[in-house]
Amino acid sequence: MQWQNWSGLESVMPTRVLTPRSADDVVAAVTEARDAGGRVKMVGTGHSFTGVAAPPGTMLSPTALTGITAVARQADGSGTVTAYAGTQLKHLNAALEHLGLSLHNMGDIAEQTLAGAISTGTHGTGGRVAGLSAQVVGLTLVTGTGELISATAEENPDVLELARLGLGALGVLVTITFRVEPLFGLEAVEQPMSWDEFHASFDDLTASADHVDAYWFPHTDRLSTKRNTRVPLDGLRPLPRWRAWLDDDLLQNTVFGAMCVATNHAPAVIPPMNRMNARVMAARTYSDTAHRVFTTERRVVFREMEYAVPRPDGLEVLSECRRVLEASDLRISFPVELRVAPADDVPLSTAYRRDSFYLAFHTHRGMPHEAYFALLEPVLRAAAGRPHWGKLHTRTRADLEPAYERFGDFLAMRDRLDPDRLFANPYLERVLGA
Repeated sequence: MQWQNWSGLESVMPTRVLTPRSADDVVAAVTEARDAGGRVKMVGTGHSFTGVAAPPGTMLSPTALTGITAVARQADGSGTVTAYAGTQLKHLNAALEHLGLSLHNMGDIAEQTLAGAISTGTHGTGGRVAGLSAQVVGLTLVTGTGELISATAEENPDVLELARLGLGALGVLVTITFRVEPLFGLEAVEQPMSWDEFHASFDDLTASADHVDAYWFPHTDRLSTKRNTRVPLDGLRPLPRWRAWLDDDLLQNTVFGAMCVATNHAPAVIPPMNRMNARVMAARTYSDTAHRVFTTERRVVFREMEYAVPRPDGLEVLSECRRVLEASDLRISFPVELRVAPADDVPLSTAYRRDSFYLAFHTHRGMPHEAYFALLEPVLRAAAGRPHWGKLHTRTRADLEPAYERFGDFLAMRDRLDPDRLFANPYLERVLGA
C-alpha cells in the first residue's frame, strides 16, 4: 500500500501497515519496530505538503483511534476535552458543537487529524491564541523506547511543553487534551479592498475584529478581506443554502479549479483573469457557529509555502514580495493569503514569543511551484521568517536552529524520547538532523 499526501508531492511505500485500536497496540507496534531495527510513523490525512509524516518503515493508520474520550467542565462553561489523536478536526468540531463547546481558534481547513494539526503548527488568525498547539493542555504519547507517557502541567510538564508541536519526532500521539470554551458564534464580513486601502487600514481592521485574514490577487492591486467578530448564538444568520453553494462550492471550487487548469496552459491570461476575479468578488455578511465560519472546503489541489515574519514588518515584507514577483516573468493564479497571530509559548511555534504576520503562497498542482517559491523564500528568510513545518520550504537544521531559541531543548528531548530515531524520516533528518 503506497502512502501519498494530499498534494501528491510526497509518496512512499511502507514496509507494512497497521491500524492500532488502543494505546497498547501502539506500544506493541513501536516495540516491534525497535526490536527489528526499523522505523515507525503514525500518519494523518496527508494534508502537510512536506514529507513530515512520510512513513518509511511501519505505517500506523489513525482511523481506529478516533473520538472524544473525556470532557471536564468548569463553572464558567469552559473546560477541557480529550480526544484520540486520529480524530479529524472536522469531527471534533461537530462533536464539540453538540456539547455546546468550541476551540478558541483554528485554521481554515478541518480535514487534518488532531495529531497532524498540532504536530505541524496549524494555526488560525487573530484571537488570544492562533495556533492549535497553544490550546493543548495535555497529551499521551508512546516514545521510541515503547513507553506510554502522560504529559500535563503537573505530570511531565517538560514533555508537554515541547510535544505540543513535536513534528512527529518525539513519539506517537495517542490522545490530546484541548482547552475549550462555551460555543460561540462568529459574524463574518467579507469585503473587497484596494491595496492602498488595505495597507492604510490594516491596524484598524485587526483591532476592530477578533479574527482577520486577507487574500491578495497577484498582478492586481485588489484584495479580499474577511473580518470575524464574536456574536451570541441567538440570532445567527447563516448564508442561504443557495448562496453558500454558489459562492463557496461552484465559484471558489469548481469554477476556480477549471480556470486554473485552463490558465496553466496559457499563463499570459492569468493577470487579466485575476483582475476579473478581484472585480467580481462581492461583499457579503453572514453569521454562524464558529467552526462553520472559520473553516472552508478546499477541493482544488494546490502546493503551498507559508512563512511567519515579525508582525511589525509584515506589510513591508508583503510589498517587497509583490515587487519581486512583478519584476519576474512568473504568472500566479492563486491569491496570497495573509493572517496575523499573537505571540505564544510553544517552543517550535512560528509565533513563539513574537506577534506574527503570515504570508502564504500557493500554486495550482498543475503549475510548477519551484520557481515561484524560490523567488520569494529569500525575501522571507531575510525578514527573519520562520517556515510553516507542514508547508514547502528549503530550510535545514543549520539555519532553523538560530531561528528558535529553544531548538536545542527540542533536540535534547528528541534524544531522550527517541534515542534510536524510530520516528525519523528524510524530512525530519533535514530539519532536525540525523
